[in-house]
Amino acid sequence: METKNILVTGGAGFIGSHLVDELIRQGHRVRVLDALVPQVHEGALPAHLNAQAEFIHGDIGDAELVNRALDGVDVIFHLAAEVGVGQSMYQVDRYVRANDLGTAVLLQSLINRRSQIKKLIVASSMSIYGEGAYECKNCGQVYPQLRAENQLVQRRWELECSNCQGQVELAPALTTEDKPLFPTSVYAITKQDQEQLSLVFGRAYGIPTVALRYFNVYGPRQALSNPYTGVCAIFSSRLLNDQRPMMFEDGEQTRDFVHVSDIVQANLLAMQTSRADYLPVNVGTGTATSIRKIGALLAVGLGKELEPEIVGKYREGDIRHCVADITRARALLGYEPRVSLNTGIPELLNWVAEQSASDHLVRATDELVSHQLVR
Repeated sequence: METKNILVTGGAGFIGSHLVDELIRQGHRVRVLDALVPQVHEGALPAHLNAQAEFIHGDIGDAELVNRALDGVDVIFHLAAEVGVGQSMYQVDRYVRANDLGTAVLLQSLINRRSQIKKLIVASSMSIYGEGAYECKNCGQVYPQLRAENQLVQRRWELECSNCQGQVELAPALTTEDKPLFPTSVYAITKQDQEQLSLVFGRAYGIPTVALRYFNVYGPRQALSNPYTGVCAIFSSRLLNDQRPMMFEDGEQTRDFVHVSDIVQANLLAMQTSRADYLPVNVGTGTATSIRKIGALLAVGLGKELEPEIVGKYREGDIRHCVADITRARALLGYEPRVSLNTGIPELLNWVAEQSASDHLVRATDELVSHQLVR
């Protein structure tokens, strides 16, 4: 395999650090650009960052720094982003600046390097879909938007068909890349912007670009003390502190949980093939798992006899179900998820058991309540 010079933005983070490890293992030269956001890294260079990677500390919005980071680079994995659906709704400028402006600065820096860059792979998100695809027995496949306020007030959690008002089912519908996009948070809008900016720019300048739409990623190194991170980390932090996992609605909402190693696999495949160039590609498992089940698996694995706290409230912009159709990833990348929850959760918990975590979920929820984003 040809050795490449690779820049990973956000490479000190949860997903980025795993990607860096694998790139170095394969013999590539890797440079990391990361701001070390205190909310994630608590102000320090993480111990898990591979010592063989060149590290540049700084902001993706710093054009001079980005230009320096791009020197000699062949391939870019753009993972740098502020992550937090709820928080993005009351720190709008922070999320737009980091995710949208940061991506714009990176792309601007590539204009005079179009012959240098052989590949740009950008981390997109399933959040840009909003609700997933559903099946109505009367109307066929439907794409509902947000549930009506009066429905949520009545605690009718499941989606209803906007055409016939009948209840719709997730199965057998899976969410394909062709589903209309309906982002329901500031974070999701910024991820849509990142994806579309990158794909449009890449095509215009002849830089092969792929947008990987990550579904719900879990695994070791997820920031346990960050209350805006993934649900597995949030629940693990609660359980480590002998607190019950807090679940909105009734806990039966479902997501597609994909192990971080499968995300890394998809990134490497996207680098190695041209078949997915200029396209968005789902990266998930195609399997729906309820939030309640995740909480139970984590509690059993950590030996905690703690039932979830079902709060019976809802957060503004929350969706009910979304599960990936990974047909395109299989066909174009040769991707196949390798790690099931039965394997991935115990691995995560082996790592969690060695960690300490500050539980900030109540404070984060109080912030949402103070902004009238929980009802």
